[in-house]
Amino acid sequence: MRRPPGNGEAASEGRGSWGLWGRQEARRLDCTGHDHCSQALLQIGINMMALPGGRHLDSIPLPGQRLHLMQVDSVQRWMEDLKLMTECECMCVLQAKPISLEEDAQSDLILAGGPGPGDPLQLLLKRGWVISTELRRIGQKLAQDRWARVHSMSVRLTCHARSMVSEYSAVSRSSSQEMGQVGCLGMGRGGGPTLRLLSPRCLQVENEHVLKSMKACVSETLSTLGQHFGQLLELALTREVQALVRKINASDNIYTTESTTGNLFSLTQEGAPLCRIIAKEGGVVALFKVCRQDSFRCLYPQALRTLASICCVEEGVHQLEKVDGVLCLADILTDDSHPEATRAEAAAVVAQVTSPHLPFTQHLGSFLESMEEIVTALIKLCQEASSGEVFLLASAALANITFFDTMACEMLLQLNAIRVLLEACSDKQRVDTPYTRDQIVTILANMSVLEQCASDIIQENGVQLIMGMLSEKPRSGTPAEVAACERVQQKAAVTLARLSRDPEVAREAVRLSCMSRLIELCRSPSERNSSDAVLVACLAALRRLAGVCPEGLQDSDFQQLVQPRLVDSFLLCSNMEESFV
Repeated sequence: MRRPPGNGEAASEGRGSWGLWGRQEARRLDCTGHDHCSQALLQIGINMMALPGGRHLDSIPLPGQRLHLMQVDSVQRWMEDLKLMTECECMCVLQAKPISLEEDAQSDLILAGGPGPGDPLQLLLKRGWVISTELRRIGQKLAQDRWARVHSMSVRLTCHARSMVSEYSAVSRSSSQEMGQVGCLGMGRGGGPTLRLLSPRCLQVENEHVLKSMKACVSETLSTLGQHFGQLLELALTREVQALVRKINASDNIYTTESTTGNLFSLTQEGAPLCRIIAKEGGVVALFKVCRQDSFRCLYPQALRTLASICCVEEGVHQLEKVDGVLCLADILTDDSHPEATRAEAAAVVAQVTSPHLPFTQHLGSFLESMEEIVTALIKLCQEASSGEVFLLASAALANITFFDTMACEMLLQLNAIRVLLEACSDKQRVDTPYTRDQIVTILANMSVLEQCASDIIQENGVQLIMGMLSEKPRSGTPAEVAACERVQQKAAVTLARLSRDPEVAREAVRLSCMSRLIELCRSPSERNSSDAVLVACLAALRRLAGVCPEGLQDSDFQQLVQPRLVDSFLLCSNMEESFV
């Protein structure tokens, strides 16, 4: 199930600029350069490591050729019979194969089964990953003074760069002066010595001072190549994005627009750098143009999903505000004639642009003008949601809005949001994961600062629900789900502490044995997954409840968890070790 960015987890903020050899690598190689570290490009490579296998080069003769082969050559006869004894021959080869000490000797990067015709973007991304990974590996070998490997990898790097130019030119059916420069990646500045000519010389040098100076020269050349390649790759990708945006703007055919928008969405999944390029080249404007045409109503979900991905970067949010994107989102959310899927995708965009983890979204001034309409529509979407994903997207948007502006909590209180959210918790079809409960308890925690909230919580049996959230457990044990459960426990304790200002809420919490659960979370690291954030929140809630009902605590619990300073109790509980004997 999709988890939108928001209060629980950092949004998909970018992985760096396109420069491939910036300050981070320069520090390791004792060279300087601009901060163009290409973590995003390496991540692109990770996503593409499952490349198609190479072709089988040994041809299998046709039945009619068998007699001819038997009369020609014994080696060819052996090759013909090899398929009948493959297992035995493979064992012989494996037993005779030497074990290399070179960790990467068997891991040379091969780009087999490349993209088909008309797919220049995927070709660029794959070749870009190969070249950037080669650059990183050369830097590692250079730092270890393994000059033989540096030389062989430099030759291979040059081959990959030239292949990139020729293949891209053939597929895109165009030539570019900028892309032509990629073929000169092996050259230094001003046509100086190439990397593959510098590296073998170091094999023949024994003087340490001379070798050190030559190493610095190679490092500088390598750094320059990385920066130059990053800039050229960005130029090439920009050209392809421009072509896609022009196609969307010029098309009035629904199938062409659907295909092009799908290609644009695929690019957004490659990381923040490509999202920035798309935003700068008018992708946000083109997508909102689609969302404002009735003839493209069936494409709204796909366009909105792409917009949500682009708005993970500052440039995307700025472009959204320039084209009155918030007003368009409000119109879609408040229009009941749109299918639920369309309104859910609009809620996902709202969740993205109001994420508290993105500092630039806090300056989205146009959102306040439409906030009441959007909040009302989101509550209605939560109430009518037909699936867990729709409810998750709508509740995530509401949770982020409560961080965005304090007036949102008052609006939610007037719209009976507490009743809607607490009723949904008993509906497994809508609330079925810790990620969804994370959004609900976030809204409750932010609303609990209002004094009127306590009476609504009591009326809807909300304290019992919060008690249940203190026992949230992961089902799969994946890191993401475990982290979501920790957030649910922490925010449930925070909500309980805030609501316990009201004596009626505190007495109800004590009646439901909340104090014993809080003590268990404090004393048992496994119950809170050793989370310090959960521990602090539980200690605070326990102290608030103890102030109202101190008789519910044993003397040892009071002396260790309530009476000392909060920091002392925290240190005591965080240093506890469980016995598994």
